[in-house]
Amino acid sequence: MTGRTIPEGGLVFDRTPFDPARAEGEGLSDTRRSLRTALLLGWRVESNWTDPVLFVIYTVAKPIASLLLLVVMIQIIGAGGTGQSDETVMTFVVLGSALWATIVAGIAGPAWSVIEDRERYRMLKYLYVAPSTFLVLLIGRGSARLLAGVAGTVVALAFAAVFLGVRIDIATIAWPLFVTSLVLGIVPILGIGVLLAAVCLQTRQESWSYPEAFAGAMFLVSGVVFPLAILPDPLQWLGLANPITWWVEGMRQSLLPGSPSAIGGAGSVWTAVTGTSAPDGATIVLALFVTGALATLAATAIFRRSEHRARELGLLDRTTGS
Repeated sequence: MTGRTIPEGGLVFDRTPFDPARAEGEGLSDTRRSLRTALLLGWRVESNWTDPVLFVIYTVAKPIASLLLLVVMIQIIGAGGTGQSDETVMTFVVLGSALWATIVAGIAGPAWSVIEDRERYRMLKYLYVAPSTFLVLLIGRGSARLLAGVAGTVVALAFAAVFLGVRIDIATIAWPLFVTSLVLGIVPILGIGVLLAAVCLQTRQESWSYPEAFAGAMFLVSGVVFPLAILPDPLQWLGLANPITWWVEGMRQSLLPGSPSAIGGAGSVWTAVTGTSAPDGATIVLALFVTGALATLAATAIFRRSEHRARELGLLDRTTGS
């Protein structure tokens, strides 16, 4: 049925039926525009709370401090019974610690966006009725924090190269593995952040601590600063099902080809099952793709369910005071 314009009492009323799809945007172009706007909004929220100098210090201080803490521990304790030199162990730990700045930022970004908009700015319900999918806005906001994490990783690596003697030779970098791992890994990292955002939509108190707590648990089973082989077999299997484990492995093997593997080796489940000392580049990419796709799909489904429940119970305009 087409709409009609009917004059009534000197006024003109448009009788065109309202199309609910107008509130959802008009396709891919609107989605891109909404994502770009959300990314810009997130970046301004992240960076405008202080002057640029203090923001840069805040962004890089945490990864560098974590890096130095681990380096001091290695220098005091040494390589122990790993069979590797102190320099090799330090390079392994430094690279993993630097990458962790990006991981924790991507995991926490979407969840903290929900908490901040609900508890601090009281804007969550208004963002939800914006003419775009709420998930797109959330990914945009989370991506801004992820970019800050990437900056922390780059600065930490530069610091390690200048002051700690960690050498990454650009000529030996496995660029195909690096680019593929980087692209494939960012998606599940944000997907896990969306999963935490789904949890935070339902929770009341102490939601601020959930992203850090979950990231700490992921740190244990991701092979960031120690190989999975030192963990019990059930935790090793959990690590192998974790896309972050494969992302860290892909980035480490691409930046430092031939470096010790966090997945394989003596006493590892990987070596016991496959008979190989470590996964090759193609295996890393395949495992990252499969685990990342499963994690992202599961996170999206859980978020949709959480979003529906929050809408039905009126949780979007609730302020918990946490």
